[in-house]
Amino acid sequence: MENLVKKNPGSGRYSIPPYIYMVATIVIFILVLGIQGFTDSGRENGENNQLYTVAAVKIPQELYFAGEKVPLDNFDTRESLDRELLINTYFHSQTFLFIKRSVRFFPLIEPILKNYGIPDDFKYLSVIESGLENSVSPKQAVGFWQLVEGTAREYGLEVNDEIDERYHVEKSTEAACKYFLESYQKYNNWTLTAASYNAGRKGIDRQIGRQNGNNYYDLLLNEETSRYIFRALTIKMVILNPEKYGFHLDEDDYYPVIPVYEVKIDTAVSDFNDFADHFGINYKILKYFNPWLRETHLSNRHQKEYVLKIPREGYRSYALITKPGTAGYK
Repeated sequence: MENLVKKNPGSGRYSIPPYIYMVATIVIFILVLGIQGFTDSGRENGENNQLYTVAAVKIPQELYFAGEKVPLDNFDTRESLDRELLINTYFHSQTFLFIKRSVRFFPLIEPILKNYGIPDDFKYLSVIESGLENSVSPKQAVGFWQLVEGTAREYGLEVNDEIDERYHVEKSTEAACKYFLESYQKYNNWTLTAASYNAGRKGIDRQIGRQNGNNYYDLLLNEETSRYIFRALTIKMVILNPEKYGFHLDEDDYYPVIPVYEVKIDTAVSDFNDFADHFGINYKILKYFNPWLRETHLSNRHQKEYVLKIPREGYRSYALITKPGTAGYK
C-alpha cells in the first residue's frame, strides 16, 4: 500500500492516485452492465415484462370496407392489413394527430358523403390522402383530397391566383364525391372505386385488362395502390376504437369543432386584413377558416357570391372550445 497510497503533504492525510479512481469507475460500470444484462434476460424469460411491452396487433375476425367484406382468410390480404396496423399503431405521433383532427373535420365531410350516397368509410381516404391537412404534394396535388389542378376544374372547382377551392374542405369533398360516383358506375364496386382514386381509372383499367380480373384483393397493383385500402381500413379501426390500439385520450385532447357563422360577399375586397379586423379577428384566423382565399385581396370581377366562415366571438379561446359538451362529436 505504500506505493499506492501517498501521504498528502501538509494535510496529515493520505491521498489515492487518480488512476485508482479510474479503475474503480470501470469496475462499477462493468457491474452495472452485468446487472442490466441479467434484468434484460429476466424480461426475455417473461419476468418484469410490465416495464415495457411491444405486442403484436390482433387481426379481427371480420372486416368490411364500405359494406364489402375483406377476405382475411387470404394470407396476403391478412399480412397486408397487419403491416398497416403495425405502422399506424406504433407511429404514435402521426396517428394521434389523425385521431385528434378527425373530431374537427369529419363532421364537415360526413354529411356531404351521405348526400351524394357515398359510403361513410370514404372519409378515411381523406386521412390517408392528406392527414386532414391542406397539404401540397410534390406533384402539386392540393388539399384534403389531394386534387391536381386539371381534375379540380373538371369537377367544378375554381382554381386561380386568388381562389383555390381545392383548399375548401366542403367543396373539395363534393368534387371527390363526383369522382367516386363516376368510378362506381364503372366498377360497381366500392373497393375498386376507392382504389381508382389513388391509381386513376386508367391505371385500374390497365391492370384489370392485363390480369383478367376485377377484384382489388386479387390484382397486382403498384405498392401505393396495393396498400391504399388497407391503410384506410387501419385508420378506420384505430379512430373508431383508439384505446384498443393503445391510444388514450380524454375529451379535451381532441380538436373540437369551432362554432362559426357565415358571411356572404359578392363584391371585390381590397384588403382582407381590414376585412378580418371588421369582424374582430386577424388575417391568420380568417385564413385558417377560409384557406381557399389565396391572396390578401379579391378582384371578383364577375361579382360571384362567396361564403366565408367567421369564428363566433370568443372561440379562439382554448378554454371555451374545450368546455365539456362543446366538442359535440366523439
